[in-house]
Amino acid sequence: MTQTTIHTDTQILKHGSHPARFSTTEELETFLSLPTEVLIDDMRKLEGDIMILGASGKMGPSLARLAKNAAPDKRIIAVARYNDPAARVLLEAHGIETIACDMLDRNALAQLPKIKNIIFMAGRKFGSSGDQAATWATNTLMPALIAEVFHQSRIVAFSTGCVYEFVATDSMGSDESSPLNPPGEYAQSCIGRERLLEYFSQTHQTPGMIYRLNYAIDLRYGVLHDVAVKVRDGVPIDVTMGHANVIWQGDANAIALRCLLQATVPTSPINVTGPETISIRWLAKQFAVMMDKEAIITGEEADKAWLSNAALSNHLFGYPVISLKQMMQWTSDWVMAQMPSHNKPTHFEARDGTY
Repeated sequence: MTQTTIHTDTQILKHGSHPARFSTTEELETFLSLPTEVLIDDMRKLEGDIMILGASGKMGPSLARLAKNAAPDKRIIAVARYNDPAARVLLEAHGIETIACDMLDRNALAQLPKIKNIIFMAGRKFGSSGDQAATWATNTLMPALIAEVFHQSRIVAFSTGCVYEFVATDSMGSDESSPLNPPGEYAQSCIGRERLLEYFSQTHQTPGMIYRLNYAIDLRYGVLHDVAVKVRDGVPIDVTMGHANVIWQGDANAIALRCLLQATVPTSPINVTGPETISIRWLAKQFAVMMDKEAIITGEEADKAWLSNAALSNHLFGYPVISLKQMMQWTSDWVMAQMPSHNKPTHFEARDGTY
């Protein structure tokens, strides 16, 4: 375990107070980690420190920084394998403790500090079709081990909107009571994750929430990034999966932290996404106008898609701070400026559940 001198950003995120664009990755990361007043208030009410399991992915670093900025007096511990040492150094520079751990190792998990509040983010999606065994181990065995080791903690566990079946595009999307009957082993393994967390929550009376996220947006990846890059480069855009939901990553991270105060016994699901059902055809055409390019559209929209109804989340936490239009403007500017990309397409177009 390592820790450095605490450093936090001092700004507060407010509705309507946003930069016109981002010139560097650090500017983007800093903005993603700005807390709102309501998040700061919730973190004051939350008893105990926070440990993030699987903190080195696309969302983990900004979530850790956000937690530290919202709760500078709490220990924020980021746990991951840290195959990239630079990720660890950056977290430590912002006062976040780091621990390297293989979370499929039961003995290593047992050595982690028993922190009161757990955000469990680790999972496996891409590459699932080539190594199904590793996907099932990561998405089902690991959650079971964590649920046992941290049975006295609150656990907010990341899941996915892909656990639902496709629903009509003119519907409000799947809500938390909708059937779980998705295509593909990845989505089925995510149901396994949820069921095991439910089992151990019932067994040990562990409070928690299952956080069903549907397409977080960071300017370096996400559905908006995928579509914008194709418009920029003149690549055809297949609209068969013709609709999607998205939410700004900063809003998604804030909701994950605020879910700690909403934890239930037994654990219960919550959909997290933006309020709009977005037409991919419309999105491509909007980007074409912004970029002065031509959108090349192929295919015809299916009458069903993976869509989530976030009414419960909106009721508990309010609507996202960052609007769809703002995300689109930022994405267009970022992509046209050839700014960095994670080079991790969402494959939102896939309808067979194969990744």
